[in-house]
Order: sequence, then structure tokens, then C-alpha cells
Amino acid sequence: MDPVIVVGAGPVGLAMALALARHEVPSIVLDQGGGVYPEGPRSAVLGADTTALLERLGYPRAASDAARWNRLTVWRRRQEVLGLDLADHPVLHLSQHRLQRGLRDAASASPLVQLVPHARVEEIDQDGDGVSVRTRHPQDGTQTWWRASHLIGCDGARSAVRKLLGIRFPGRPAVDRHAIATVRVDLPFPGEARVHREPPWRGDREASAQPLPDGLWRLDWRLPPGRPAPSEPVDPHATWPGVVTGDTLLTRVKATLTGWCGELPRYELLAAADHTAQQRLAARYRSGRCFLAGDAAHLHGALGMQNLADGLRDVDNLAWRLAIAWHLPGGARSGGTLLDGYEAERRTAVGARLRAVDQSMPLLRPLRGWQQTRRSLLTGSFRKHAPLLADGLLGTGRFGGAPAYPEAPAGVPVQRGTGRGAALTESLSATAPGVLVADVPVLTTEGVPDRLYARLGAAFVLLLVAPGTAVWSAERWLGAGLMPRLAEVAGALPVPAEVLVTEEYPEAGPHTVLLIRPDGHLVGATQGAPAEELLALAERARGGPEALAGAERSA
Repeated sequence: MDPVIVVGAGPVGLAMALALARHEVPSIVLDQGGGVYPEGPRSAVLGADTTALLERLGYPRAASDAARWNRLTVWRRRQEVLGLDLADHPVLHLSQHRLQRGLRDAASASPLVQLVPHARVEEIDQDGDGVSVRTRHPQDGTQTWWRASHLIGCDGARSAVRKLLGIRFPGRPAVDRHAIATVRVDLPFPGEARVHREPPWRGDREASAQPLPDGLWRLDWRLPPGRPAPSEPVDPHATWPGVVTGDTLLTRVKATLTGWCGELPRYELLAAADHTAQQRLAARYRSGRCFLAGDAAHLHGALGMQNLADGLRDVDNLAWRLAIAWHLPGGARSGGTLLDGYEAERRTAVGARLRAVDQSMPLLRPLRGWQQTRRSLLTGSFRKHAPLLADGLLGTGRFGGAPAYPEAPAGVPVQRGTGRGAALTESLSATAPGVLVADVPVLTTEGVPDRLYARLGAAFVLLLVAPGTAVWSAERWLGAGLMPRLAEVAGALPVPAEVLVTEEYPEAGPHTVLLIRPDGHLVGATQGAPAEELLALAERARGGPEALAGAERSA
């Protein structure tokens, strides 16, 4: 069988290849570069779900390679207006070059992942059986044709895949402009991430500090508007000459560190870059057998939003769908409505984030003169809206929290309330279809304790809520109650499934059974183990028997 081609060897592309390998799907990763990841100021904030994803994909050092934030504060001038204790809400901050190296090490060790450096994609041709891709070596001009069942473009903001497919990438080209730097320094608030609006030193509108491991900090300054808007999407992490180099950057660094420390401390400037936060959303995520993910599909970084986290959620959402289609009997590969669900869910979720930023930007961007007074009269104090800044930086709430995919046939989102799109997990019941499940302690059928998030990714999960199992031996409860029937149901499902048991689950009573997708989103919950109902839920999750039958006929 032909493998899947993944274009791009950044964090999203490498994660996609590893996620497919977890489903026993081989892939070829076409990397225009040479696999070298120099140290730089780019970084990522990871929540519990994205950290667990990286660890189960084969990067177990994700947490230990990152700094854990203990607190986040938002300041205005000389006053703290918001302080959040993060002790019970793990937030990890990881340098992107470490993340890429960890994922590449895992990909290099996988027999199902083939890494191909110096391969620039120049032509894509689809037919009824697969995708043909022509690449060129950037140095010697050697051309190679590759064959795949599907292709996934994870090749960034300037995506060659997106352009070759003719998919539009509309949006706002310059929402926020930032200078960023990595600095080794001792700041008087260790372990604390800080956003400082209108700081008392002159020259900056907003400065932030985000701790990294090994005594490093990422410093970030919002720059004034004025750079001409590009006519086409640009790399959101590209360096702009003359803005973050020389005396301008050093002046910012010294003023900021002096403002926070009272005097200029000893410091070492390690890296710097400029960053444009754009608001863009691909018109489509799918074109036949080709897909877009990560920066190739969406850009959003205003107000500190975490685009990489949504790229990793793209990976988690698409990999299990593509794996089911790839393993269909008879060589079927189109996947029908099952694969359409990826665009329906992920594009809707990111679109909701972009609308949230558009609605919140007037509340969070300080204006001048009479406009400032008018803003205060209309929207209230900055203190009232400071939590929105925290949401962007932490990857929580409307700006970054894990979305829920509302229940609908084949994963197509439906309308809820007054707005169209994916709902936020925290706004729904813990047992509502589409929510991201809670990471509860579980027991395997061998009696081995684990966490639910660690068991996701490879198969669907049937999770039984059975109080008391933690104090019984596995030999006792495996043959008791619902367990024998649940094991039979798991074997009869049209998708691979694992049975797990938990003592308790939020808002679920004893003997509740939850059917969970490989990406951790809930398909549905039943009381007991009714075989017909669970079979119907599983069929619904994979697109329905009619969709898959149509896929087999088309192949």
C-alpha cells in the first residue's frame, strides 16, 4: 500500500508522521530543509492535552524539556491588575528548537517514518487511486517523483501545497507586530509569566516575560503599527532587518530589564527576531486526497494566541480519520464523509478563535486621547478585560482552550446558541458529545494503573465508570458486572477499541460507559453497555456505514 506523504518537517509535520505511525500507517516526510534546527527565540506554550499528545507520540521529554509556570500576572503601569495561580493548571513553555529536535529524534527512530531532506515540492497530481508528487533538490536540481495514498501539507505560512492546490488563504496580513528575544538573566519573579501593559519606562506599549528552562526568558515587545502590509502571506516568524538588531533592540532589552529589576542586571542576549501576528484561515482544509494542517491552514497569533497548539490538534483530529480510511479493506482510500469531518471540525474551531479575537481586539488595544476616554466609557476598565490577555498567553478560554465539536452526523458541527461553530469545552457538560474528556486515572484490563490521556491516540476507548475497582484485584472485577459484556462489545465495534475502567468521572454515575475517539473527544455516553447503541455511536464516529461503503465502491 502506498504511504501517506507529509510535506514539511516542522513540529506539525513531524507530529503528523508520528501520529500516523501510531496507527500503523507509513509516511514519507518531505523536508525542504536539511533537518537542522538552530536555536532561536521561537517557543510554544503547551497545555495538558498537547503535552500528553507529544509524549504519547514518542517525545517523553516534552515536560522535562520545558519550564513550568507557577503564576501569571498582568500589570498596567505600576499596578498588578490580575494574578493567576497556576499550581493546579500545568502550563509548560518549551523552546521550539527543542520541540523539533525531540520530535525528529522520535521520527528517525520509527520504522514507519521516512525522512527525506532537501525535497522541495513543485508539482502535485491526484487521481482516483492516490497522489503523485514531484520534488526538486534545492542544490543540484535533481527531480524525484513520489507516490502516496494521501498528502498532508504541513509546510507553513508560505505553503507550496496550498498554492499548488489553488486554495485561497484570506485574512488580515498584520494584526500585531512583535519583537522577541531570548535572554539569560535572573528576574525578580522566578517561575512567573508577566504581561506589562503601558510599563512605567518610556518607549514600550506592552512588554512580556515568559520563563524558559535553564535560566532563560523569552521577552516580547508589541511594536507600533506602520510596516506596510504584505500582498501575500509571509512567514509569521521571519526576521525583518533593522527592527530587532543593533541599538534598537539593546535599548528595549536594557529599559525592560531595568524597569523590572530596579537596575540593569547582568544578562546575555542569545537570539532575537521579529514576528507578525496574522489572522488567516484557508478556504478549504481538504482537496480530494490532499489536506492542510498547522500554519498552512491557519494563522492566529494576536493577543498571544498559540497557533502551534491548534496545529497539534489538527494532527490529533486528522490522523485517526486517515488511519481508518487507509486501513479500509479492498484498498479503499477516499474515506468519504469520515475525512470531510476533519475540515468541518477543525476549520470551524479555528474560525471561532479568529472571530473571538476580532471581537476582543477593541477591548484590549489601548487608544489615545479622546478615543481612550471613549473606550473606557464603553467597555469599562482594563482590569475587567485583563483575563482575555491571560487566555491568549496560556492557551485557555476562547483564545486557546481545547474546543468541543458539537454532536452532528459524521462530525459536521451544528449551530448552538447564537453563534455558529465549535463550542468551548468548559461551556458544556463533561459528558456532552464532542467535548475533550477529562484526564482521569484509569485501570487497564490487566490491572495496570495509568492516565486516560496516555492511553489515547492508537484506538477508540470504552471507559467504564466502576467505583471500587481500584481496591479490588483485576482478577476479581474482570469477570464481574459489565466487564465481560463490555469486552464483547469492544471486539464487535467497527473500529479498534480498548476497554479501560475508572473509579469516577465528572458528571457520570456508576456503570456509565463513555465511547472516546482516539483524539480524546467524546462520541457519546451510555448507561450500562447496550451493544446496539454503542455500535451505532461507533458507526457515527467513523462516518457511517453508507459513507464507507461509498468509499470502497469509488476505489
